[in-house]
Amino acid sequence: MYFAALLARTEDGWEASDTELDDVETLSDLTDLAQEASVDEDTVLVYIEQEDAWFGILRVDGEEDPRIYVSDASAAARSSYGEILLTDELLGREPGAEDEIAALEELVDLDGTEDGEPDGPAGSATSSPTTTDRTTTRDADTDSDPDSPSDSVPAGPIGELGILADFGVSEKDLLTLRTDALTEIADALGAAEVLEAVR
Repeated sequence: MYFAALLARTEDGWEASDTELDDVETLSDLTDLAQEASVDEDTVLVYIEQEDAWFGILRVDGEEDPRIYVSDASAAARSSYGEILLTDELLGREPGAEDEIAALEELVDLDGTEDGEPDGPAGSATSSPTTTDRTTTRDADTDSDPDSPSDSVPAGPIGELGILADFGVSEKDLLTLRTDALTEIADALGAAEVLEAVR
């Protein structure tokens, strides 16, 4: 179960609205959604939560590049909404690196030989321990999908820990938030009442 909310700061305080993400497919779409809600280019926060799994925050300040925090990257990678936030830049990957890795894996057999090369002395393919171990772990982590992107994504928090520091939510506070994090964030922002009106 997902929940998404948008908090926009104004001269009179925060305004809150629940947010539909049906038409959001990329980070640019989500950023545009936040900027459209901005009042005089002031701060807008987009909060996305998958119940009991992960939450993410996108912060937009006017025309500046968006800032992102995700509480559990590997859990978010299994979600279409989470994938929007987990950009190559956030994950420290070169753009398109995942596509290149997939292409290389198609060219090389599991035993580490290229197509057309002999399998080994006995003529039988034997997977290397490293490849087998990685595949087993990946299958266990993703339950059923060995090609899930979460195998290359670290577990735990990722992004800008100080994303809400100027609003009174320290890095330590952010790291301790788990389920229903939005309630505590809204309390710190002084936006609990306006948020409750849209939940």
